[in-house]
Amino acid sequence: TSLSSPCSGIRVTEVDWLSRKNGATHHTQEYPGPELVVRRGQAFTLVLELNRPLEDRETVIFTVETGPQASEDRHTKAVFQVLEPEVGKNWTVVEEAQMENTVTISITSPPNAVIGRYLMSTRVSSRRKQSDRKLGEFILLFNPWCPEDDVFLDSEEERQEYVLNDSGIIFRGVEKHIRAQGWNYGQFEEDILNICLSILDRSPLHQNDPATDVSHRHDPIYVSRAISAMVNSNNDRGVVQGQWQGKYGGGTSPLHWSGSVAILHKWFKGRFKPVKYGQCWVFAGVMCTVLRCLGIATRVVSNFNSAHDTDRNLSVDKYVDSFGRTLEDLTEDSMWNFHVWNESWFARQDLGPSYNGWQVLDATPQEESEGVFRCGPASVTAIREGDVHLAHDGPFVFAEVNADYITWLWHEDESWERVYSDTKKIGRCISTKAVGSDSRVDITGLYKYPEGSRKERQVYRKAVRKLFSVEASGRRTRIRRAGGRGLWREDLLEPAAKPNITGKFKMLEPPRLGHDLSLALCLANLTSRAQKVRVNLSAATILYTRRPVAEILRKSHSVWLGPEEEKQIPITISYSQYKEDLTEDKKILLAAMCFVTKGEKLLVEKDITLEDFITIKVLGPAVVGVAVVVKVMVVNPLLEKVEDCVLMVEGSGLLQGQLSIDVPTLEPQERASVQFNITPTKSGPRQLQVDLVSPHFPDIKGFVIIHVAAAK
Repeated sequence: TSLSSPCSGIRVTEVDWLSRKNGATHHTQEYPGPELVVRRGQAFTLVLELNRPLEDRETVIFTVETGPQASEDRHTKAVFQVLEPEVGKNWTVVEEAQMENTVTISITSPPNAVIGRYLMSTRVSSRRKQSDRKLGEFILLFNPWCPEDDVFLDSEEERQEYVLNDSGIIFRGVEKHIRAQGWNYGQFEEDILNICLSILDRSPLHQNDPATDVSHRHDPIYVSRAISAMVNSNNDRGVVQGQWQGKYGGGTSPLHWSGSVAILHKWFKGRFKPVKYGQCWVFAGVMCTVLRCLGIATRVVSNFNSAHDTDRNLSVDKYVDSFGRTLEDLTEDSMWNFHVWNESWFARQDLGPSYNGWQVLDATPQEESEGVFRCGPASVTAIREGDVHLAHDGPFVFAEVNADYITWLWHEDESWERVYSDTKKIGRCISTKAVGSDSRVDITGLYKYPEGSRKERQVYRKAVRKLFSVEASGRRTRIRRAGGRGLWREDLLEPAAKPNITGKFKMLEPPRLGHDLSLALCLANLTSRAQKVRVNLSAATILYTRRPVAEILRKSHSVWLGPEEEKQIPITISYSQYKEDLTEDKKILLAAMCFVTKGEKLLVEKDITLEDFITIKVLGPAVVGVAVVVKVMVVNPLLEKVEDCVLMVEGSGLLQGQLSIDVPTLEPQERASVQFNITPTKSGPRQLQVDLVSPHFPDIKGFVIIHVAAAK
């Protein structure tokens, strides 16, 4: 930067920000610039050129400021010079070298400095009064490499994964069939850092009181909570608009997105108009990008059979009819096939050191928290120990992984009764991507003690006590229920009577998209006397939230079970039965309500995800700046000819933006290969994503990790 001034006397004429050197030491070299990007609590170096050498009593005085109405009282402004007081609490500067007209200096910000865009200016102390001269702007981020920073993370492998990795994997599907989906976080792509800072500036917290808001940006608790509100659009024209009705007109289906970059660019270029549409993994993917970009170690976590407890009674109450079909108008709670949120790593100065570490943050707009759709940060340790009273949103997160799943059979006379179903259903296979590899790590043990253990039930009871504290008058708290009835808290801990039969659905063939489904309901008599069982079967296409879209099967059977006999009822669902109503989630819910001789009842459920096929091969070594051929094998899953298929390709460091390739007409069940070139721009492990898009069947996605060598 060249600087000049009409004033006489000494002045800074040029500054070298040493972006390459500082970028390497601060782990910020991947940000594209143009400003210098550094991390707090760590020294960075500048070279100043003066119009003449400094004399003995002259020294350079620096001012850094961020946000409007910057002030030293708010810690949004600092004025400092060489040889000032102790390091740590204030900004400091050390002169490293002086040669003629150039001075090399090293500046260190405090490890709890406000993050964001700073303006730096200087003046030289001398007898002549001088005004400050602007040197330029730089960006200061959180620093997981600095032991004094609240976001400090001790493992270099984890910092590489949770701060610097610009791609990842999000786990979706159902508990018994977990699928990996690639996601391009792209936190180092053009303009993304600028957009992440503007997300903070668009927050109502900033719009209402900008100076106070900026002064709180030293605190990862404050920043992450603000981001969790701003990633959804519910209160604040935030980034992504949610849609769970299965209709995506006027926008993009949540399943079409394969990364955060296109979403963030669209929001920014569209003047902060919310981007249509997202569901939980989209909100989590975008929030992971923003928090990693700002320097907070963050990962994406999937919870299978995730409770959405609307009334904070730690039970998901599902009302069904005699065919096991969900009664939508009575059922306010829900159990989603999976739900995706984030965890970020930082200290909890507000709660104490035992709650440091991973914190749950959830940008999906499910319930309001202090009047705003946001969730967290909630300490994972607090969730495991049942300390649901601690900030923020502990009860909601605890319920997501621990609530009891209670089924109520609703009779036509508007009475109801509890029906036996598995209480262990909720909060299964809590998953995240492994550090340094594509494998899935099960982290359920971080959230709760082993299912059925004494400790697990103790924690559950502790959470119930904290949630339903006895009122001052001594009366027990009542919870309002659907249909206007009240439920005593003691009722929550009493299981339904276990029937004398067992039942489960079994797939006879893998469930493949475009094919008939073949399965059986297996019933077993647990007694030594014969029993008659009436079975009401139903099936519906569903969204991943288990919300039914359309009924595709309803039939009844009567079965005689001899003493301790097992029997199978075969079930076939033809492709023609489900093809019109299958959603992009590719999911079907089967239910069997079984009525046994002595008035016992059993509800058996199975969630099916239809399978598809795509493979990706890289033909040859991948090197920066050298084109390499990629071959994608696709299959038409249908028993009919399809046209108008397109292959969408994306990958940070592998190609600019998205590539769109037309796929030739595919005959019924035909396999075809599509080839294209990519020219990598960055070395290291890079994720390439492909998405086969067709108007005739839901998207078929795949990804591959390509190890790119540096240019020779």
